Amino acid sequence: MSLVVAAAATVGLVVSKQRAHERADQAQRDRLIAVTDTMSGPEFEQWFARILVASGFRNVTVCGGSADRGADVLAVAPDGRRVVVQCKRQSRSNRVGSAAIQRFAGTCRVIHGGEICMLVTNSFFTAGDGIQIARQLNITLVDRPALEMWAWTGRPAPGSIAGGGSH
Repeated sequence: MSLVVAAAATVGLVVSKQRAHERADQAQRDRLIAVTDTMSGPEFEQWFARILVASGFRNVTVCGGSADRGADVLAVAPDGRRVVVQCKRQSRSNRVGSAAIQRFAGTCRVIHGGEICMLVTNSFFTAGDGIQIARQLNITLVDRPALEMWAWTGRPAPGSIAGGGSH
């Protein structure tokens, strides 16, 4: 009987170590922005959710899909504010434009109750009106360089959460 218990404990320990190793490997891969270039939209949402968790956000939920009404990820920031995220996984040459920013601005606070509204892309935002609208409406824009830094350091770009936007 004690041999069975010892064997079960050993198997449990091995499985636990294996899972810890897998989580560490995943965290290491998640630090590299290039991994997002071959992801699907839902994979990108899951990836960014892991970045949020690693950064101390709580209650992180991926809710993207055709009926998400503009919210791909919901979370609670370390300071307790409700975070609503729209993820835009693009090719590096395809920029996120004003229309996407305007659509998100129309749903983030009113529909989802967002206190921090964040539009995240593994690409870039087009220059011009969309960025101005984001500033006016306090929408945080996180582009490829800011996202890469966040993934690498585990911290959002300075000012992007508390200061109302990294535009």
